[in-house]
Amino acid sequence: MPDPVSPVPPIPPVPGDPADRIRVKRVYRAARVSDGKRILVDRLWPRGVSKDRARLDRWCKEIAPSDALRRWFHAGPQDWDAFERRYRAELATQPELLRELVALTATDVVTLLFGSKNEERNNATVLAEVLREEIVRERRAG
Repeated sequence: MPDPVSPVPPIPPVPGDPADRIRVKRVYRAARVSDGKRILVDRLWPRGVSKDRARLDRWCKEIAPSDALRRWFHAGPQDWDAFERRYRAELATQPELLRELVALTATDVVTLLFGSKNEERNNATVLAEVLREEIVRERRAG
């Protein structure tokens, strides 16, 4: 008689380069084992997503764009370059939080979760770039 319990999918290997361990994903997509550490990087909780469904390891709203910047971008999303510049300036004021997130990539994949409908232009994509740059900077300094 077959075992009624479905097999647990194997955990995929962690990429060798920490910069390759940073991923970005819309929070509305299903959680996967390959997501590694799931971190919501939005200031507001996403509509219609339960805490169970989100399967977060951490909600890091402190790293999200300020309310003022979020509202400004929402009102005029066509100015992507200005948003990216302003958000990078905000991130530069939080080096300890950036280091914490970079440290998570030492052993695992880190998936930055966001709620925006735009999967290419959102705060998580900017944050992922900044974290990758931090990893490269640390590598060169070390």
